[in-house]
Amino acid sequence: MQLAALKHRSESEDSFVIDPKHVRVRFHSAKGDVEKVIVHYCDNYLPLKYAKTIEMDKIGEGQVEDHWGATLEAPFHRLKYTFEVIGKDGTSVVYGDRAISSDIEAAVNKDGSYFKIPYCHEIDMVKTPEWVKHTVWYQIFPERFANGDKSNDPKNVKPWNPSDHPGREDYYGGDLQGVLDHLDYLKKLGVNGLYFCPIFKAGSNHKYDTIDYLQVDPEFGDKDLFAKVVNEAHARGMKVMLDAVFNHLGDKSMQWQDVVKNGPNSRFANWFHINKYPVEPYHDPLKGEGDPQFDTFAFEKHMPKLNTANPEVQDFLLEIATYWVKYFDIDAWRLDVANEVDHHFWKKFHKAVTDIKPDFYVVGEIWHSARPWLNGDELTGVMNYPYTLQIEDHFFKNKLTATQLTRRLTDQLMKYRDETNAGMMNMLDSHDTARILTVANGDQDLALQALAFEFMQKGSPCIYYGTEMGMSGGNDPDCRKPMDWSKEDGPVWQRVHSLIEFRLKHDETFGKGQIKLYVTEDGLIEVDRAGKEQIHAYFNTTKKNVKISCENAFSQNYENGELAPKGFVVEVR
Repeated sequence: MQLAALKHRSESEDSFVIDPKHVRVRFHSAKGDVEKVIVHYCDNYLPLKYAKTIEMDKIGEGQVEDHWGATLEAPFHRLKYTFEVIGKDGTSVVYGDRAISSDIEAAVNKDGSYFKIPYCHEIDMVKTPEWVKHTVWYQIFPERFANGDKSNDPKNVKPWNPSDHPGREDYYGGDLQGVLDHLDYLKKLGVNGLYFCPIFKAGSNHKYDTIDYLQVDPEFGDKDLFAKVVNEAHARGMKVMLDAVFNHLGDKSMQWQDVVKNGPNSRFANWFHINKYPVEPYHDPLKGEGDPQFDTFAFEKHMPKLNTANPEVQDFLLEIATYWVKYFDIDAWRLDVANEVDHHFWKKFHKAVTDIKPDFYVVGEIWHSARPWLNGDELTGVMNYPYTLQIEDHFFKNKLTATQLTRRLTDQLMKYRDETNAGMMNMLDSHDTARILTVANGDQDLALQALAFEFMQKGSPCIYYGTEMGMSGGNDPDCRKPMDWSKEDGPVWQRVHSLIEFRLKHDETFGKGQIKLYVTEDGLIEVDRAGKEQIHAYFNTTKKNVKISCENAFSQNYENGELAPKGFVVEVR
């Protein structure tokens, strides 16, 4: 047995309280190396002669590991446990808190071998708001969704042409009135969560260079109009998420302009990370101009980075965060560049918003493993790029085989607690990426197959505006074309609508149930979801038809017991 491959971490994604009387534990071993894992467990203060045992389930296969799981009872809200590991070579060890021991009897009867959960504190549990598990998000880029009020159009606004290839500085006149006018459309499509890219006063069409967080950009409308959008969305059963840029300010903001004017004497000088004065003209290292005078998002001179360790900056940002919750009743914040802001601030932020709304949803933009932010006191979830980009690598780019995909996704799921996985925001494209139809080389069946696969996963799925219209577009800014309203109720629209409808019809299982990923002997990817019901989904990413007999609850390219390439079939038991 490969002892070096045995792995468990207490009070982490490997050991977490799921309710005051139950703890979920995971264990990891080298692939194909272990026959079974038995957990010995009992209350911390009971003699070990009262210990119970449970055999762990093999919950998935990763790239180099097998993953095991079990749920342990803790009737007195405390627990100690250790692992008896039986290898396929016939050897056995106890993997304990202090050592790995081959003396099984001595180890399972020694208190020091046991990992401890001192008390199952409900306040320390990682929780995902219940409503998030029943939500399908729709991402709106306000400037490109719909122009409902031409009176607030910016100068040089371009005609609304979905075939355009927008430039970085182009404006088309989309606004909040356009969203309000189409809430019934969104209700008809079936989505029940609206994620808005920034709506605050800013100097660009994308609004990620904030000038004033307490003002709706006049090109989009005003606060009264936004309040109406929120109220009308809520009346239709839709949640509302706003996008906040708390990592940096726009260079046209009052605070930064004061620094430009007054240098080290500015009362806002300590609001930023400034290395030397004067701050203009900016030295761009990408152009060989030397070291920059101040820290920015990337090397973007228009986005000076905020010093979120400064109490004045903290108060400023927390006032903004709570203002839109208290006075406009928003349900969620999406946090731009969340990984570049300090953990200390995010803990304050999380407490501030959840003190107002305990079931508030906080999702961060983090493109890599996000475990440090996902312990229940900072972010609820993240935009799940590491997970979903691997889906694209298989379905669209053929960089991964089906087996490689399922193993990598399984490993990804093991990085987080079950509740955290349920709070992830899963998307295949966004305002920052090429559209899925373009990545799929214009193959609509392939694009929708991948979208359906995403909808079968743990986490809250999100579609980008226009996906239901079959819109295409390359990387930013081409992915931000004006919405093509001519395709409403068309064939692609109907298929996306049916997918949303299916997900929400079975949201109890999709939102809360367990997940296993396999590849069948015929090469189909199988997604098994176990919860209120048993859901089995099969995806054919091979080049040939595959015979499969199952009840057809929802499908694409499945006829007479054969699943064609780019097809899927889902059965519900």
